[in-house]
Amino acid sequence: MRSKKNLLLTAVFVVFGGPGIIVVYLPAAITRWQMTSHVWLQLQALALFSLGLLPLAESIVRFVRVGCGTLSPTHPTENLVITGFYRYVRNPMYLGVLLLIAAQAALFASRSLLLYLAAVAIAFHIFVVLYEEPTLRRKYGASYIEFCHKVPRWIPRRPQVNDARTTL
Repeated sequence: MRSKKNLLLTAVFVVFGGPGIIVVYLPAAITRWQMTSHVWLQLQALALFSLGLLPLAESIVRFVRVGCGTLSPTHPTENLVITGFYRYVRNPMYLGVLLLIAAQAALFASRSLLLYLAAVAIAFHIFVVLYEEPTLRRKYGASYIEFCHKVPRWIPRRPQVNDARTTL
């Protein structure tokens, strides 16, 4: 029951909150959906879109199932999520969002979206360093500190041999 409620709250937050605003509504306002006719940019956009959607979607589901919470700051996870894409990078959702914006920059051949991408990346970094990491350190203590020592913040690490045995 709680899992269904968390999934519903997450879906509402994704569509009408952070991710929806950052990935859909603001890029739409910038580009007015004027797509490029260059096939190679469209193919690049498709590749970036696929690369971005996978960690974002997988991490959203993982927050609900493993973390027993939502993406919404008003209903945070109860458990520290360190499986799935979190085994390779501490912020797969943010990276997924950045890749989705990059995909749109290619699809719409938009320099304005590239500037927007840079601004969002800087905002994510500031938010993570000044708010999210200190909050998670206070909440999860040594577990989170160990996670930070093992897993990089932004650049995914290469899979390790024992990663295949780690629970997904």
